[in-house]
Amino acid sequence: MQCAPGSKEFVQRAAAISLLVLDVDGTLTDGSIYVDDAGAEFKRFNVRDGLGIKAWQRAGLTVAIVTARDVPSVNHRARQLGIDLVVQGAHRKGDALDSLLKATGLTDVNVACIGDDWMDVPLFQRAALAFAVPEADAFTKSHAHVVTNAPGGDGAVREAVEALLQAKNLLDHVRLSFAGLGS
Repeated sequence: MQCAPGSKEFVQRAAAISLLVLDVDGTLTDGSIYVDDAGAEFKRFNVRDGLGIKAWQRAGLTVAIVTARDVPSVNHRARQLGIDLVVQGAHRKGDALDSLLKATGLTDVNVACIGDDWMDVPLFQRAALAFAVPEADAFTKSHAHVVTNAPGGDGAVREAVEALLQAKNLLDHVRLSFAGLGS
């Protein structure tokens, strides 16, 4: 089911995408869970991925987080990045996608997603473009259109966003905007 970034099929699929659905553990993070002596849990997020998310938003596009776990650090990071669509405790991610599509008025053809594990496969099966991180298992990768070169939690989201924005002819404009050189 591979669909190389830059290929005619990738560009055609990317044209309609306006919603990027992100997994957290193993995608926005490296999959590690840090627990302090008091039992508080925290995560490590990569600023390059954060800038990728902000770039997607600057292009006028929407980001959602769908994660099976439910921890305060995800809500905190989502607020930092201006992500309003957050579904935690989503053990059935296809159902979570249904809710997001209903809330946004979009359909599956408008969705790209990034994930790393079995629970992300229902999203992969429906999205116009599905990205797996390289650490994903073979089953999960077999359902993805693209496997990123960058690891989860270390640039995979940024890589996917740049590929999508390039296919939509928005990447140069967004880059110049961030650099303070564009209109």
